[in-house]
Amino acid sequence: MTATFTRAAPYKDDILSLPVESVGEAIPYYEQIMGFSVISRSADPHQSAVLERDGIQMGLAENGGDPSQEGAFFEVDDVEAAFEELRANGFDKQDPGYRVDEHGDKSFRVFFVVAPDGLCYCIGEDVTSPK
Repeated sequence: MTATFTRAAPYKDDILSLPVESVGEAIPYYEQIMGFSVISRSADPHQSAVLERDGIQMGLAENGGDPSQEGAFFEVDDVEAAFEELRANGFDKQDPGYRVDEHGDKSFRVFFVVAPDGLCYCIGEDVTSPK
């Protein structure tokens, strides 16, 4: 069972320019573990790549930013399926540590992923209204 990623939002400025030290070294994690595909690469003004999954996009860039201070929120249709899919793909976290976070008038059941490049991702399902 796989989850559908329905929305992405950066923690700070730009979902298409999340900072990494090496785009080339970072990409395999996103492809193999998180299920994204590279749709474009660029070297101008610096090395960068845009990745896509389920119609949503994110980008990695060697832009001098600090990956430990950046990341994104990915909304999914099924948070448990998302965790199990990542685990099946090689994600080594045993316990998802689910919790419910409030954002505005919505509640999300979430877990966190810290990629080897240092970026942190919150993956969550809207649990505001019963299904």
